[in-house]
Amino acid sequence: MDNTKQISTAETIQPKILYYGTPVILLNTSNEDETVNISPISSSWALGDCIVLGVGLGGKAIENLDRLPECVINIPGPSLWKNVEQLAPYTGKNPVPEYKKAYGCSYQKDKYAASGLTPIESMTVKPTRIMECPLQIEAKVKSIRIPDYSPTFAIIETQAVHVHAHKQIIIDENHIDPLKWSPLIYNFRHYFGLGKELGKTFRSEN
Repeated sequence: MDNTKQISTAETIQPKILYYGTPVILLNTSNEDETVNISPISSSWALGDCIVLGVGLGGKAIENLDRLPECVINIPGPSLWKNVEQLAPYTGKNPVPEYKKAYGCSYQKDKYAASGLTPIESMTVKPTRIMECPLQIEAKVKSIRIPDYSPTFAIIETQAVHVHAHKQIIIDENHIDPLKWSPLIYNFRHYFGLGKELGKTFRSEN
């Protein structure tokens, strides 16, 4: 029997979206009347205490961040996917932008009621945190940049100022137990959790 691994050749494709498997974030920002807008987003990465977000232009989140540069980055677990999806057809922008109308969005001011999630006060930023999310990161906006090659979204650099974690996923005080924590993953517009552990990097501290 030939045990040689078969390596498939790659083909050039033109996908409509490139959500190739990133954590879902519920981004909380403060409205003019100090109510909270919750925006599901799927474009982010972190390095140290810097968290970079990709946020579409024309929506309520970018409007709020431009006016009040602080937010809460809530990271849900897989069990919250239905709550996240309940937010998907809504926007906090009124009137609804035409591009959002085109795919069936409608205006909803009370995103907490729409999602069935619960607000909890933050320590130093105005927007509330989402109690059900295992990780909640209070952050300050450091820069907002609109790339000239793709003027439909903004690249937002934030700095984490407080990280809150559910007790059951904490190990050794300041570490997250990777065996107990799994982010909700957005994978080509489908929701997933993490699979079984495969191994760990040599720099792992637990």
